[in-house]
Amino acid sequence: MTSLTELTVAQIRDGHRAGDFSAVEVAEAFNANVAGARALNAFIVETPEHALHAAEQADADRAAGTLKPLSAVPIGMKDLFATKGVQTTAASHILEGFVPPYESTVSQKLWDAGAGMLGKLNMDQFAMGSSNETSYFGNVLSPWRSNDGSNAALAPGGSSGGSASAVAARLCPAATGTDTGGSIRQPAAFTGISGIKPTYGRCSRWGIVAFASSLDQAGPMARDVRDCAILLGVMAGHDAKDATSLNLPVPDWEAALQADLRGKKVGIPREYRLDGMDAAIAAMWDKGAAMLTDAGAEIVDITLPHTKYALPAYYIIAPAEASSNLARYDGVRYGLRDLSDGAGLQDMYAATRAAGFGAEVKRRIMIGTYVLSAGFYDAYYTQAQKVRTLIARDFAHAFTQCDVILAPTAPSAAFALGERSADPLAMYLNDVFAVPASLAGLPAMSVPAALSADGLPLGLQIIGNMFDEQGVLNAGLALEQRAGFTARAEKWW
Repeated sequence: MTSLTELTVAQIRDGHRAGDFSAVEVAEAFNANVAGARALNAFIVETPEHALHAAEQADADRAAGTLKPLSAVPIGMKDLFATKGVQTTAASHILEGFVPPYESTVSQKLWDAGAGMLGKLNMDQFAMGSSNETSYFGNVLSPWRSNDGSNAALAPGGSSGGSASAVAARLCPAATGTDTGGSIRQPAAFTGISGIKPTYGRCSRWGIVAFASSLDQAGPMARDVRDCAILLGVMAGHDAKDATSLNLPVPDWEAALQADLRGKKVGIPREYRLDGMDAAIAAMWDKGAAMLTDAGAEIVDITLPHTKYALPAYYIIAPAEASSNLARYDGVRYGLRDLSDGAGLQDMYAATRAAGFGAEVKRRIMIGTYVLSAGFYDAYYTQAQKVRTLIARDFAHAFTQCDVILAPTAPSAAFALGERSADPLAMYLNDVFAVPASLAGLPAMSVPAALSADGLPLGLQIIGNMFDEQGVLNAGLALEQRAGFTARAEKWW
């Protein structure tokens, strides 16, 4: 029999229902993989007992005939989601030791559906980063290695790098991620897995540590498109505790999955063909268009004229919201308190925030505070919001001409850890293809499509119209079936 840790979410669910194996066997197999892969630093906290307890309940439910949608499926939980009784840090020193007395809405939905938790996954601190090098708990390593002979440690992408690395290395069959400007899609592309950011508001933000509230959105990361559809169906839904939550029914995305795209139009945005684009990325994009044509779709040329302003607008809006959201971390109510620089209140605030926040978090707080200041609010923040509106209008017009949009997920394959960390602007450019959909609040998915010349995964991105996760998933399935991506990282850890 195939190793249990090689099975997808759908295969675990269906195999357990058929009595092919017990849920406890599945949990024990994944717990062993997690314990044996600490060199990847994908987990901040391991919770084998949580996974086993859920597995025992799943086996009891099978005997009683009361199985749930995710019975027998253990998952990894990004450390941005509050988990009752389990440390939640957002990978920051300032929250080290914080144990929430409550559960995030998304994680509670997953536990109610029968899933177990293998642990809390490492990430870029407060979700700020594209390489998973800003975590207080150390860099996450990608399980992949280049075949160029360098044997350099590679970035798994960010901010959901721990989630991506864990799924790619078979430490969990699926994981939660959050996407503010590409933080599900880019790490999925870097590690050869699938991940979807749903329409803004599909998944509740309640209980998720905030980075940029108008952009943050939870979503699943898994080995294939079907698994993403299964997980998203559980994670999504209206939540009265979140004012931005969509009060819409949750479709059965898995049941409606189909790869026949006849009658559909796929837009190719001309502005995404950047000067000096990597030849392998361009070739994969062209091949992806051919794959969707083979699935029955018609390829159409579209224009998104304000795309070139998306990245600068994002790096004004997101830091502005971060500076406001992170003001609450002051050393008074929870987390770190540093009194080393004096006993006064202001001294304590300053010392706590100086010691608790990492360099990238401080950089973004400073940028955000600057663009929100009295002399610059209209010049920067107001202008960025106007640009955001224009970008959303571009997409709305494009979707009068096509059903989904095809683009690369990232401008390159995974790069070496340390290669870009000294240059924040070079790091921010990793998000160039991902940010526009985030600013517009649209559903978007990355699917592995090819390998680079160095043997590293490359991903293609499907962007859909508002609320059309089904269209995104279907196009993703069509790509997945035709790309036939079966490559995986060779174990070195």
